[in-house]
Amino acid sequence: MRSLRFALPLVLLLVVNLMPSAAFALSDAELKSLLQRIDERQRSTGDYKARVFIHTKEKGKDDVAYEAAIYRRDDNDKFMILFLKPKAERGKGYLRMNKNLWLYDPTVGRWDRRTERERIAGTDSRRADFDESRLAEEYDAVYVGEEKLGRFTVHHLKLKAKEGVDVAYPGLELWIDAETDNVLKSQEFAASSKLMRTVYTPKWMKVFSETKKEFVWYPGEIRIYDEVEKDNSTVIVMKSVSLKPLPSNIFTKAWLEGKSR
Repeated sequence: MRSLRFALPLVLLLVVNLMPSAAFALSDAELKSLLQRIDERQRSTGDYKARVFIHTKEKGKDDVAYEAAIYRRDDNDKFMILFLKPKAERGKGYLRMNKNLWLYDPTVGRWDRRTERERIAGTDSRRADFDESRLAEEYDAVYVGEEKLGRFTVHHLKLKAKEGVDVAYPGLELWIDAETDNVLKSQEFAASSKLMRTVYTPKWMKVFSETKKEFVWYPGEIRIYDEVEKDNSTVIVMKSVSLKPLPSNIFTKAWLEGKSR
């Protein structure tokens, strides 16, 4: 896991020259269209499976490396994480059903309902870091300005969660590559406006979908920095993404329980 060490150059390349330009602004209709494009390019019309490596750093503790499988069925919002490594976490899983997030712990054989703020396996990651994008569905946006983020020209947006929508954080700021629509940086805020996380996505990948007849994009690497516990951070690397059909019964509690036996 040495490749997942927390070197900062990739991030530092992004964090320069953040002066907004007043000469250019997106209309409300263009903002809505932008969020819809971001969502659509990450959505698979069929199934989705990825092997994921998660490396977390926490003050006063040894670094921990995890390996997990991510399963999605985007047409009905099904989602699951199954942990494979380390041995102490093997068989643990998260399952999203009917807009509810459940955690299964095989050591006690019990399911517990979780909120969207759940720290996945105690890391700085959240469910939304592994799932499809739902920005247009969950947030309203206002335009801040066109800026430079390193060598990229970006759209800087402020987002507020829509009434009644369950999200990890009700406030977001996004820096979106104006050329590709890739989200390069985000900052996430609590209801009190306190900054909770800063997230960089320096690498985006794509895989062709035979059912969608176009590419599906996914973040190849995500770097998460805890803004409350400043020394804590997490790196997520997505590997071996497949859009092949999954078993019909996979998004069930019984299926996940069976994987821990």
